[in-house]
Amino acid sequence: MADLKLTDIEKTYGGTVNVLNNIDLDINQGELIVFVGPSGCGKSTLLRMIAGLEKITGGTLEIDGQVMNDVPPSQRGIAMVFQSYALYPHMTVRENMAFALKLAKKSKAEIDESISNAAKVLQLEPYLDRLPKALSGGQRQRVAIGRSIVRDPKVYLFDEPLSNLDAALRVATRIEIAKLKEAMPESTMIYVTHDQVEAMTLASRIVVLANKGIAQVGTPLELYETPNSEFVAQFIGSPAMNLISGTIDATGARTRVSLGNGLEVISTVPTTDADMGMRVNVGIRPEDLTEARGTAAVQGQVTYTEELGEVTLVYIDTDDSDAPLLAKLPGIHRGLRGQTSAMSAAPEKVHLFGPCGASLRYR
Repeated sequence: MADLKLTDIEKTYGGTVNVLNNIDLDINQGELIVFVGPSGCGKSTLLRMIAGLEKITGGTLEIDGQVMNDVPPSQRGIAMVFQSYALYPHMTVRENMAFALKLAKKSKAEIDESISNAAKVLQLEPYLDRLPKALSGGQRQRVAIGRSIVRDPKVYLFDEPLSNLDAALRVATRIEIAKLKEAMPESTMIYVTHDQVEAMTLASRIVVLANKGIAQVGTPLELYETPNSEFVAQFIGSPAMNLISGTIDATGARTRVSLGNGLEVISTVPTTDADMGMRVNVGIRPEDLTEARGTAAVQGQVTYTEELGEVTLVYIDTDDSDAPLLAKLPGIHRGLRGQTSAMSAAPEKVHLFGPCGASLRYR
């Protein structure tokens, strides 16, 4: 098992097309790190650079203190699980899992022991003599993971391994990966996904990638509760955070922001006298909006509702916002459409972002 250190990593194609810049990241042994970000942000490219499948243009990659930039993929002590299962269709589960070990000239006893241990962890023991075509999608993905486990690598890399599964299988397999990590606490894993639910439930820490670099690194709750920018605030959390334009009109440990039309909001993000009159964006998550008691932060006509059973999504049209604001209310709420709604949020749930989109909390 291993620590990884990425220092000033850069990736350029053809000497002109730059996709990643200044990537500095330390990954500790036993962590499950998740790379997330919008399509095209370079998360899979970064994973492939760690694997050795993409050349590192600049900077250094170290695994356990050894620089790996020019080390072939087969010698990095890394196992990778891809989107596609890439199983040999003519081989049984046992033969698929044994293939790399046979190439490595392992003895039959070593191979049998490794397969037995991996099959037990992944609950594949009943399927060892079946061909891949006789397995479900989730079982095939477990075989692909098992093929990595038997090699006992230093680092496991997962490149969107659940994206080809349907919703129910994705949930079940995600839980299995979480249990696998618990069963292998010393294992270092790096996981790429576009699904923030996977990121929030699996990660020790999340790395949010954007604009050719790292936007923020933190635990799932750190990114959810204290995002450092509007981008991270809206990328982490579903539905996305509401943003409302306002002006600071009282500073200190509790900041008051005027939102116009008699609306205002109080935030526990501290400000100074120099911030008086600053234009800011107020961020409030849909689940943090509740029926207003006193002065409202959001007021307008309910244009649409979505009753999802455990929650109701309420879309509120306001005069000051191009897009409707969204409240996520627990339970079922009927008859709101066409009504005027006033909402507020607790001060500790109110985020403030400056003119450049950076959180005022991190100054």
